[in-house]
Formats: sequence, structure tokens, C-alpha cells
Amino acid sequence: MASIKYSPTGHNGKITYNSDIVSGIVVLSLKETEGIELIPSKSRGIKVSFEKEGVFVDISVIAHYGYNVPELAYRIQQTIKQMVESMTKYKIAQVDVHIQSVVFSEPVQPEPDPAESEEDRKNA
Repeated sequence: MASIKYSPTGHNGKITYNSDIVSGIVVLSLKETEGIELIPSKSRGIKVSFEKEGVFVDISVIAHYGYNVPELAYRIQQTIKQMVESMTKYKIAQVDVHIQSVVFSEPVQPEPDPAESEEDRKNA
């Protein structure tokens, strides 16, 4: 678990962010991204590490069928970068996105037309 001290004004006192807080912000940004699901596990497929160059985020998600995967990954990267940098003042150095699988929605059965008679359905 990483604790980093941040003093934006140089005054006495400090603000300390835990890596769990940054992970929580990443989860929030992923929930706002349409077309994906989080990996159902304890860690949710999210790794956050703090380096000298900035914050490195490594995530694994499940994509919904019908979305452009490269565009989806780019939106995830931009959303995470924007939310973490605006909420914590940390700089995001890198966001690696791993699409683990694609979920296909259940086929939708067409509902019968109430105006269609029973005889018409038998002849079809």
C-alpha cells in the first residue's frame, strides 16, 4: 500500500493519498464508461502503482459486443486520466487497458403483434 505526501502550497501540513483512494477513483471512472464491465473479482482487475514518473494504472475489463474496442480503450484511458488528475493532483504516466473478453447480449425474441390473428401465425 503506497502513501504519498503532497503539499500543494509548500505550507506546513500534508495531504496523504492511499493507493486505495486512487483505485476507487479508477473504479468510478470505469463505471461511467459505457460498453464495459469490471472483472468480477476482489481486485476487479485494477493495479495502481506510484513511480517517480507518475501513476501507472493497469486494468482489465470486459467489453460489450458492438463497441469499437480501440475506441473503447482510448475512452477508458482518457476518463481515468482526467478523473485521477482532477481529484488528486497526481499525474497519470500510463494507463494500460486489457480487454479480457467480449460479452454478447441475450438474443431478443420479437413480441407477437396483438393485431395479428392466430390463423396468420399458423400460416407463417
